Amino acid sequence: MDNKKVALAVGCHPDDIEFMMSGTLMRLKDVGYEIHYMNLANGSCGSQNYSAEKTAQIRREESIKATELIGAIYHESIAYDLEVFYNKELLSKMASIIRDVKPEIILTHSPIEYMEDHSNTCRLVVSGAFTRGMQNFAVSPSRAITTQDVTIYHALPYGLRDLFNKPVTADFYIDIESKINAKKDMLALHQTQKEWLDQTQGLDSYLETMQKMCADMGVLSKQYKFAEGWTRHLPLGFCSEDADPLSILK
Repeated sequence: MDNKKVALAVGCHPDDIEFMMSGTLMRLKDVGYEIHYMNLANGSCGSQNYSAEKTAQIRREESIKATELIGAIYHESIAYDLEVFYNKELLSKMASIIRDVKPEIILTHSPIEYMEDHSNTCRLVVSGAFTRGMQNFAVSPSRAITTQDVTIYHALPYGLRDLFNKPVTADFYIDIESKINAKKDMLALHQTQKEWLDQTQGLDSYLETMQKMCADMGVLSKQYKFAEGWTRHLPLGFCSEDADPLSILK
């Protein structure tokens, strides 16, 4: 019987994990989890200087370097930017990956995010996990069902605000002060995204923006200097009512 502990982080675009999830992911590795990293979309729209194909290639390479930096297992993207739709094709691919990885913990986006790509990534991940034991749901590539409990946790939305610009809070916060420098090192590897944000959104302090959000979450926690906020998904169909494996980090 395989008793390996596995955690899977699924963000939408290259650098989303670095911004909102990677500190917690690294801390899980420290306590014995095998950690997996996946960007559902390939980042193809994240440049003003290169074609979509060239941008996706560069951002894939950046993501692999970031993954290697923290000793995570990299998974390929399955969609282009702004083509992350909740449909059977992407769901069958996402479900196949979840069956292959067999995670006990999944870290992913909030169901309500500032970008539809992010929200749809969340929906695909949640449904993909729900179908892990359904023999009659065909996945691509085909893989055997898996029946382990999986607990899903949602990160706070980027910017820490909802679609109506109202501040949001998490159910609980994880202390990531020991990982903030590693988060910055990971994020610094995404040079194309830094350039694109500078040009399109006026963010000329890419790393500082990430660090400030983590500091703001630290303030929300009322106990940590830097934190990442999480809300546990409804356990029905996924795990026992009291399952909370992230509690090992609290």
